[in-house]
Amino acid sequence: MHYFDHSATTPLHPRVKQLMDEVGRIHFGNPSSIHSSGQKAKALIEKARGQMAKSIGCSSNEIIFTGGGTEANNLVLWNLIHEDKKHVVTSSIEHPAILATLDHLQDLGVAYSEVGVDKYGIVDPSEIEGSITEDTGLITIMMANNEVGTIQPIKEISEIAKKHNIPFHSDAVQALGKFPIDAKDLGVDMMSFSAHKFYGPKGVGVLYFKKGTSLKPHIIGGSQERSLRAGTQNTVGIVGMGLAAEIAAENLERSQLYLNDLKGSFMDQLRSVCNDVVFNQHSTECIPGLVSVTFPGVRSDLLMIHLDRRNVAVSSGSACSSGDIKPSKVLTSMGIADDLNICTLRISFGSGNTQYDTSLLVDAISESLKLIRPAA
Repeated sequence: MHYFDHSATTPLHPRVKQLMDEVGRIHFGNPSSIHSSGQKAKALIEKARGQMAKSIGCSSNEIIFTGGGTEANNLVLWNLIHEDKKHVVTSSIEHPAILATLDHLQDLGVAYSEVGVDKYGIVDPSEIEGSITEDTGLITIMMANNEVGTIQPIKEISEIAKKHNIPFHSDAVQALGKFPIDAKDLGVDMMSFSAHKFYGPKGVGVLYFKKGTSLKPHIIGGSQERSLRAGTQNTVGIVGMGLAAEIAAENLERSQLYLNDLKGSFMDQLRSVCNDVVFNQHSTECIPGLVSVTFPGVRSDLLMIHLDRRNVAVSSGSACSSGDIKPSKVLTSMGIADDLNICTLRISFGSGNTQYDTSLLVDAISESLKLIRPAA
C-alpha cells in the first residue's frame, strides 16, 4: 500500500517499536507496586514524562498521560461542570473531540460560542475576544487543523485569554513534530497530544496543564497521574510515546524541510496534469506535508475508491468522518461551496514517503480522473 494519510495516523517508528517490545517483555510490573519490578516500570514512565515535557518546553510535573488526544480534550471540557463559569469560546473548525463534547455538555449547563474562520481556515483573534462573556470559563482553539493544516495564531489568542483571566486550551494533536512547540512561550494553559500522530503507538496521549491550572479528574478510581487520571498506566504505550516525542523534536527541522519538499513537488506535478485543481490551504501558515485539494466535478468517495484499487491510501477530510460523504464542516466554514466541498481530498505525506511516491500518486490520480470523468 502506498500510504499518504499520515494526518490520520503514522506508522510506529522502528526504534519505538523495538523499545516497546523490550519493555513489554521485561518490564511488565504494575508501576503502582512497591516491588522492584513495579518501581522499574514507574521509572520508565517518569523518563517518558521527561521526554514529552522536553519536546514541548514544559516541566515534567505539567504532563498527564491519557488514553489519547480525545480523552485529553474531554478531561479539559468536562472540568467545566465543576466551574462557576460554564461558557466556552471555540472555533467552527475544531475536531469533533471538542465540538461533539461541547454539544453533549449543554445538557449539563455548559454553553459555547463558535467563531468563524477566513477562506484559509484561520480564526480572527479579535472575534474570539468579542465572543467573551462574563460567564466565559474557557477558550479552546486547535493549534493546527486536521483537515487543511491551518496553523492558528495561538500566542496572540493566549494574550487575549490572559487579559481576561480565562484559561486557554489548545488541541495540539496535529502539531508535534510539524513545527516548534514551546508551552511557556505560547502561554497556553493546557494542550492535548496523541502519540500515534508522531510515529508513536495508538491509545496513549498527553494533557499538558500549566502549573496552577485547576483541574478535576474525569476518570476516577485511583491516584495515578497525580489523581487526575485513575487506572494502571499503559507503561509500554507511554514509553513508546516518550521516545517518539524525543525523536520528533530532534528531527524537527529536517522533517519540516523534507515534508515541504514532497508537498511542493506533488502540487507542482499535479497542476501540470490537472489544471482545474484547487488547493485550499494557506501557502505559509500550514503544517508541512499536508495538502487539501479539490477536483471539481469528481466526488471524493468515488476518487478514493479508484485510488484504493491502485493501492493508494488518501483521506477525504477528517479520517474520523471517513465514509460520510456529507460536506465537511471545516470546508464549509472556509466558504467552500458544497459541490466543491464533496470533491476534496486530504493528502498527508510522512517520513516514509519519497519523491518517487509523489510521482506515483500524481499518476494514480491522473489515471483515475480519466476513468471517472468520461463516465460522469
